[in-house]
Amino acid sequence: MLFDSSLRKELGRSFGATLVVLVTVVMTMMLIRTLGQASRGNVSPSDVMLVMGYTVLGQLPTILSLSLFVATIGSLSRMYRDSEMVIWFSSGKGLASLLPSLLRFAWPVMLVVAVLSLLVWPWANQQIQELRAQYEQRGDVDRIAPGEFQESASGKRVFFIDKDSPEPNSASNVFIAANERDGQAITSARSARIEMRGADRFALLSNGQRLETTVGKPDLKLSEFELYGTRVGSARTDFGANGSAKTRSTRELLAQPALPHQAELAWRIGLAFTAFNLVVLGLALASVNPRASRSGNLLFALFAFVVYYNFMTLGQSWVGSGRFGLVPYVGLLHGGVLLFALALIAIRHNRWALTNLWRGRGTAA
Repeated sequence: MLFDSSLRKELGRSFGATLVVLVTVVMTMMLIRTLGQASRGNVSPSDVMLVMGYTVLGQLPTILSLSLFVATIGSLSRMYRDSEMVIWFSSGKGLASLLPSLLRFAWPVMLVVAVLSLLVWPWANQQIQELRAQYEQRGDVDRIAPGEFQESASGKRVFFIDKDSPEPNSASNVFIAANERDGQAITSARSARIEMRGADRFALLSNGQRLETTVGKPDLKLSEFELYGTRVGSARTDFGANGSAKTRSTRELLAQPALPHQAELAWRIGLAFTAFNLVVLGLALASVNPRASRSGNLLFALFAFVVYYNFMTLGQSWVGSGRFGLVPYVGLLHGGVLLFALALIAIRHNRWALTNLWRGRGTAA
């Protein structure tokens, strides 16, 4: 049909342009945020691009829903402004008859949003958490940079090496200052090497000395050694076993209906429903007032989007605190938005107005 093809082409151009702009903006923001985390030591500098990619992938459901909403508003508003909608209405097309055409264009995007929110979102969060946990729990030797004082993961030791060694597991001119249970110890050695003993890593210092002090005692203990060993790391732990609700799969959340899991389910299911509701809401809100600015309708639509997502965030916290159940929250928020949008479409489709209803009552009287 000519109307469907022209509408889909218009929506496709607007959706593609909006998606490119939003992805560019979000990637820039995530890059700045990830670089800040790397500078604070929360993320490895070598994993900045990887963390940014996982973060953008997790935000894609929101980006796609907003792009679909803006494309619907922009395309229909442009058709109103250029009087194309008047032509279609004159040919027998009502406002409600546009909804099937919009859904035929939008259903692949809705399907992608559902898959991303229910399957990809927890996987991306799990990958980000693993990268951060691996960087935070890396061994003390991995933190050491030649010529720099580096603090251990526990904050109880400070390391220093003079320069790199040709061998990857050895170093020269090593200095270690440690806070122990009853005092402090300063250890220095000409060389050191790393060895694995079971699940632990040990630094074996050669040809050095150790100075120990005890809290509350003025004496010092100085000892020299040819070989001295200290534990500097352990085997990797399983980061996914005790992950947060964001990193758990949807199946696990359904199998364990705790309040935090229900709150996360409310967010994921809400993302899937939001894409559909925004298409219907876009059709209900799309109109142009010739006396107003061209961007006024789009700004109002974006305001409605912000309010909708804020209620989703608020509802997630309510479900997590037990103030609302999962099913009542989904029905009240998303079902209420859908009924509100359908009511607006019915009013505009049938051209109902309070003045017409008042005149009808007066005539009947």
